[in-house]
Amino acid sequence: MKNSLALDTVAGIILGFALFFYAIFSSTTNFMMFINLPSFLMVVGGTFAATMISFRGLYVFRSLKELLAILLPQKINPETLYSEVENIINWARIAKKHGMKELERHIKSSHINDEFLKYGGELLITGYRGEELRTMLTNFVETTFERNMVSSYILRTMASYAPAFGMLGTVIGLIIMLEHLGSDPAGLGKGLAFALITTLYGILIAQLILKPASEKAKQKQEILRFRNLLVTEGLVMLGENKDSGTIQDMMNSFLSPELHFSIIKD
Repeated sequence: MKNSLALDTVAGIILGFALFFYAIFSSTTNFMMFINLPSFLMVVGGTFAATMISFRGLYVFRSLKELLAILLPQKINPETLYSEVENIINWARIAKKHGMKELERHIKSSHINDEFLKYGGELLITGYRGEELRTMLTNFVETTFERNMVSSYILRTMASYAPAFGMLGTVIGLIIMLEHLGSDPAGLGKGLAFALITTLYGILIAQLILKPASEKAKQKQEILRFRNLLVTEGLVMLGENKDSGTIQDMMNSFLSPELHFSIIKD
């Protein structure tokens, strides 16, 4: 699959920031007053620091990597699902016509890159069948899902920290403003700008970047979990020596009608 950008995500980001900039440009000509490096560092640095305190650094950096990964398209789509299930159906045909030994040779020579399919194939070759096979595959699916969901949870936690540090910057700005209230009125504007812009940055980063990224990461893992459970059913039925038509019909029972497979049955 090409590493092109996820156009829907990019379009959403562009639209969100475009509306933000339009509101500024249509209301004032002093655009530079919305750029404040100390305010930005207060929100971003404070959010990162609080997250590092809350979670292990390894998971925090994985979450930041996941933040960038939302710009890439989802690897699982109807085409890839079709290809993977077709592969399982072909395995069923091989097992039916030539036996499990031939299937074992075929799987070993296929050089499967996907971790779940590779694990499932190894279990089949080892000789696991029925509920025992289903249990091990389901455990793999659920534990993988739980591990991968940590990134989504961390991003959502960061989204809750960002507005809080925006409010902290607001308090600092108000203190600066009050300090100059009696002695230096010229300092009032600087303190008030710092106070309000940090809140703006905190809300913007949380609502337009971190929260949507958390939901996108969650959706990505839910799609992967569904795909793995779908493949689990196919592998279990393959282990039970079901024919390819029966496997196809079982796969279709998981999907909406427009995504049904129409591979020719034996």
